[in-house]
Amino acid sequence: MLILDEPTFGQDRNTWVSMAQLIADLRDQGACIILVTHDRELVQALDARLVEMTPPGAQKAVWPVSESDLQARQKTVAARLTVTPMDQRDEPVKPASRSPYIASINPAFRLIGAFLAALPLLISLDPVSATTALILEFLMLGAAGFTPLRVVRSTWPIFLGAPGSALAIILYGKSGGATFWQWGMIHITQRSLDLALATALRILAIGIPAIITVLGIDATDLADAFSQVLHLPDRFVYGGLAGMRLFTVLKDDWSALTASRRSRGLGDENRFKAFMPQAFALLVLSIRRSTTLATAMEARGFGGSTPRTHARVSQIRPRDAGFLLICLAVPAISLTLAALTGSIAFFGN
Repeated sequence: MLILDEPTFGQDRNTWVSMAQLIADLRDQGACIILVTHDRELVQALDARLVEMTPPGAQKAVWPVSESDLQARQKTVAARLTVTPMDQRDEPVKPASRSPYIASINPAFRLIGAFLAALPLLISLDPVSATTALILEFLMLGAAGFTPLRVVRSTWPIFLGAPGSALAIILYGKSGGATFWQWGMIHITQRSLDLALATALRILAIGIPAIITVLGIDATDLADAFSQVLHLPDRFVYGGLAGMRLFTVLKDDWSALTASRRSRGLGDENRFKAFMPQAFALLVLSIRRSTTLATAMEARGFGGSTPRTHARVSQIRPRDAGFLLICLAVPAISLTLAALTGSIAFFGN
């Protein structure tokens, strides 16, 4: 028995013809050949029996063999082999969030929810809407399993950046009302203080849900959601995922390049002078690695036109829609309350 996995993808035309002829000759000699391929031209050239794998819920394919014959063959194979069902994994599940509820939400919906919770607040610049949003966020995150201390620890860059932005507005923001201190370009007034407070609160109200909702998402699960839920192109999605995975090897590549240059007596005299040539070498190495990645993806059928199946099924549940409604409710309630109290001010005014 000869089992071949994508034997023709990534090959030039002459090699394709030679491979097809070789497979046909072996078959004619009595060899049992199992071919896994997205190349329909190869299947037609070999006049082979075609069995299409159909994902759950999809329309069933038209079989060139009879349904009864296929079921009999499947029962025979099932009696001999134990096949892992789709979407079943033996490795331990990585925690996608410290909150079991947030971890159960589809990764694509978590990302969309982060935008829904944050983007509407960008149009306002007032303390009422930002304070209301912060209170609602802490209450909802508390119900989801996040303590206030855990929220601060998970989003500490926001709590460092918000005071810095507020200080810059206090010193150099729009002036108006009572003047508290003035020196050169620095002009601290009542209006600059109000704007600084509103800005700091708004940064917190936008940053906290944006970080908490996406924190811990597995890149592979997110790519599966982009492909299956949002229906983005597989080549783009999984190429980006592979590119993200390759970022982890850049440090090792840099160390290898440094050792290689030092073995040749280069780079020891001036590290700053040696930085640019080594950075260029790393760029060349990255391009070569990306070329290899593109060839590997082509060999796995990403250049084919047939629908792809997925080892991990990205599911949508009613709780995902509920999560989006919760995320949208926070800015909606906050902006409505600010409008009712007359304190709302739109960005730029």
